[in-house]
Amino acid sequence: MNYRINGQQDKGTEAMEQTNPEIGKSVKAMGLATNYHDMGTGKPIILLHGSGPGVSAWANWGRTMPRLAEHFRVIALDLAGYGQTELDPDAQYDMPYWVAHLLGFIDALGLEKVSFVGNSFGGALATNFNLLYPDRVDRVAVMAGPVCTFEVTPSLHKAWGYANPTPALMRELMTIFAYDPSIISDSLVQLRYEASNREGYRQAYEAMFPLERRQAILDAWGLSDEQFRSFTNEWLFLHGLNDTIVPFDVSVRAARQIERSQVRLFNRCGHWIMVEQADRFCRALIEFFSEA
Repeated sequence: MNYRINGQQDKGTEAMEQTNPEIGKSVKAMGLATNYHDMGTGKPIILLHGSGPGVSAWANWGRTMPRLAEHFRVIALDLAGYGQTELDPDAQYDMPYWVAHLLGFIDALGLEKVSFVGNSFGGALATNFNLLYPDRVDRVAVMAGPVCTFEVTPSLHKAWGYANPTPALMRELMTIFAYDPSIISDSLVQLRYEASNREGYRQAYEAMFPLERRQAILDAWGLSDEQFRSFTNEWLFLHGLNDTIVPFDVSVRAARQIERSQVRLFNRCGHWIMVEQADRFCRALIEFFSEA
């Protein structure tokens, strides 16, 4: 497979590994060569990325991992259908598929019990995983996760409807993620654009969220009040008050049902707390995961 790095045609995998920070280690999970990054020592915390076009573990967590790795072992994987993880040509992308891939990844690393930080879709994945495998989960932090049912927002429609990639379209799309679009750098736009335009992965993304099924997909991801009330572990919900993709009251609704939970809301902040308010975000996570 050919790739484009910084606008240039790559000559092969070796050159790509030298220039592309998205490539980390690899392990087989559910039969797929799964790309991941692994930093630090101590309590294992798995970072789960979102579902936007061109997303990857590194794009979401690259600037956050070094800070968290000073305190914990942090592991960020490219979920099936994203990043540098091997594509499954027969994949039926739904929540059970992603939960199975995540379970396979955790087992492949020999981890008995883990904590999660889930960004957006990654938060919904964490809640669904916790529902099925509560004995495998310690603490969970959810950032702007679509964990309850709500009406698909215009911004989410725009993100899931991304097709016919161009750098200009990627920049336009990324402005809806942030309260202050000036934080969107040219390098981030280019990284996400090139990732979204890779052969195979572009087609996979375009097939994940068809317009006629988006509300049904979101409804399937969301948990009921009764399901949330069954959770007995510790939860932290973080949400930007200016998020136009997932309304902040989704986090509040979920937290109300979980006995051992807390919510932190960030003003002048959209869907990307880990980018827009990185220092406060990291401090909140370090405090939460350091508690006894």
